Amino acid sequence: MLHQAGGGAYGTSVRAGSPTESVLSTHAVADRSERQAETANDLSVFNSKQILFGDLHVHSSFSVDAFQLTLPMAGGEGLHPVADACDYARFCSNLDFWSINDHAASLTQRRWEETVTAVRQCNKISGGSKDEDPDLVSFLGWEWTQMGSTPDNHYGHKNVVLRDLADDAIPTRPIAAAAPKGVPSPFDVARGGRLTLGLGAFLIDGGHDLIRMFSEIAAMKRCPLGVPVRDLPLDCSEAVETPAELFAKLDEWGHAATVIPHGTVWGMYTPAGSSWAKQLTTKQHDPKRQRLVELYSGHGNTEEFRPWVATQMNADGTRDCPEPSDGYVPSCWRAGEIIRARCEEEGSEERTCSSRAAEARQNFVDADRNAGPWTVPGVTPGEWLDAGQCTDCFQPAFNHRPLSSVQYMLALGRPKQATQAQSFRFGFIGSSDNHNARAGTGYKEVARREFTDTRMGEVGRNELVLGHVRPVKASSDKFDPEAAIPSVAFLETERSGSFFLTGGLAAVHARSRDRDEIWDALDRRETYATSGPRILLWFNLLDPNAPGGEWPMGSEVAIGGAPTFRVRAAGSFEQTPGCPESTTDILTPERIASLCMNECYYPTDTRRPITRVEVVRIRTQLDADENVTPLIEDPWKTLACSGAPAGCEVVFSDPDFAREERGVSYYVRAIEAASPTANGDPLGCERNADGECIEVAPCFNRPNDDNCTAPTEQRAWSSPIFVDYAG
Repeated sequence: MLHQAGGGAYGTSVRAGSPTESVLSTHAVADRSERQAETANDLSVFNSKQILFGDLHVHSSFSVDAFQLTLPMAGGEGLHPVADACDYARFCSNLDFWSINDHAASLTQRRWEETVTAVRQCNKISGGSKDEDPDLVSFLGWEWTQMGSTPDNHYGHKNVVLRDLADDAIPTRPIAAAAPKGVPSPFDVARGGRLTLGLGAFLIDGGHDLIRMFSEIAAMKRCPLGVPVRDLPLDCSEAVETPAELFAKLDEWGHAATVIPHGTVWGMYTPAGSSWAKQLTTKQHDPKRQRLVELYSGHGNTEEFRPWVATQMNADGTRDCPEPSDGYVPSCWRAGEIIRARCEEEGSEERTCSSRAAEARQNFVDADRNAGPWTVPGVTPGEWLDAGQCTDCFQPAFNHRPLSSVQYMLALGRPKQATQAQSFRFGFIGSSDNHNARAGTGYKEVARREFTDTRMGEVGRNELVLGHVRPVKASSDKFDPEAAIPSVAFLETERSGSFFLTGGLAAVHARSRDRDEIWDALDRRETYATSGPRILLWFNLLDPNAPGGEWPMGSEVAIGGAPTFRVRAAGSFEQTPGCPESTTDILTPERIASLCMNECYYPTDTRRPITRVEVVRIRTQLDADENVTPLIEDPWKTLACSGAPAGCEVVFSDPDFAREERGVSYYVRAIEAASPTANGDPLGCERNADGECIEVAPCFNRPNDDNCTAPTEQRAWSSPIFVDYAG
């Protein structure tokens, strides 16, 4: 029986489902553009484009981690298939566009085919007639989920989004990320053997369905290497180790596809010491496909650079634990202090305890697979205090990695390399990265456990993981990277559960609601990110050679004089409780309660005030050895706004640009007045007179009906305008 259970014999397979076959009222869709046009007119914005809001990073229960969140062991609410994401985007969040992005490694042939069918159904239902705009445009995609064991082999997560839905424009199978050689994949779910899995099926509430999913994934055969993509078997799983190989596979297919890096600073899976500098090469970066970066999501903010690091990487390949700096305590340092305190409590001599603390720091930084926390036996989340966190970042990602931040990427310059690898020129988007098939959850700060991924913290508490917990002792352990220990056992899942947010949005300046127009806006980087609210933002470089002429956000411009910019912004609408008639007329009360949690995007006529505009200036390195810290000026300028309901308009220039004779990226943040935000203060630190965290009250441990709100200033980030010197 255990053998059968370990093969998933008693579980039920997940299906994609079918979207609700009802069309939103044309009035509801038209109202979005009419309200926006009124605000644009008040700000003297006169162009034919409209701003559309979407979410290009959504997971359904087809993703193995998302599936685990549906189970009772995680406090789950049941399955959320692909069809739920469509319904949520249309009836709950009222988005203009979205994409599905389940982990490619989780997508069997059946799941991929069902995903394609569900997305096509969604797009057809919401497509409107020839004379009407679609209420929602649906894109197909997947996530390339690469996780290196060391800084050298880590490239991170990237979403692939396809432009078209026709058979001849879609790959036969998604392309997954292969684990580095010799490293166990987090998706290698059958490593423990069928008997172990069978035991888990009976121990875990919902375990039979979980093991069924694991077994279906394990049954996929890896595609043979060196075979053209169109000649591969239909039912094999294709996986590559590097971005270069991913780009090559996409080129081989020849379909219109964009690749969007995301979660780049998220220390949950990014090894300390990892840097995006190694990706600025002709092989690892394709500027034609990799046009955008996800700057903000429900997993945190990846924008901000800081001069500190979690691990010091030395030229000879060794690693050191850096000392604490102003506002930042490395987790490796805290590991040493935890061991020191235990040692002192045992009554050992100071010399002995100092030696053990030093050993603990070294064991932590030497641990591959991001397993530093595992080296401290029996450690609890509260013992880490605020170690590893960016305490002065806006809504930071857990265990922030500055050398993979968007600001650091923009500062990198390699002028001697080929043109396509001289710098990163990314446009910005925000996304939800929601794992409950809820696209665009950031419209209201409610239902924390359903609208965020905070329940991921529960995954580390199941019986299969708890079996790897060791008793407390006053010395550190070395980590064996080849040990058969599941990653979830040491990735601080419980602690990270406090850092999940309701998520951001992608905004595009498009000529219409048409699919191709949305795609063209993404491709030309005329996009911006928001932290969730639907802030309106225009950012333009004024053309000195054409009165009234402007270059929009995302543009690349070469000038010889002082660039002058104009910013216009208007706050998002305050929200009415509940859901509008356009939703309640279609969905049943039960469906609204289970999917929307009885709260939809339901705007009033009142816009939130914009308090200021912040300008960030980033100068590009002239060579690889130039220190990036002084090149990143954040904020370079802060321009006050009146907070008037009509919005804010500011103009600024850079008289020093020509004197520098180098490329500069400029982008702006439009900041709303502070408002309550779920998980807004994730750790709830109590601090002493020196500002040090001495005790935590994390959001993760709050009751289900406590949204753990704290005031934060929601915002929108424009894509940069890239200005080159034309002397």
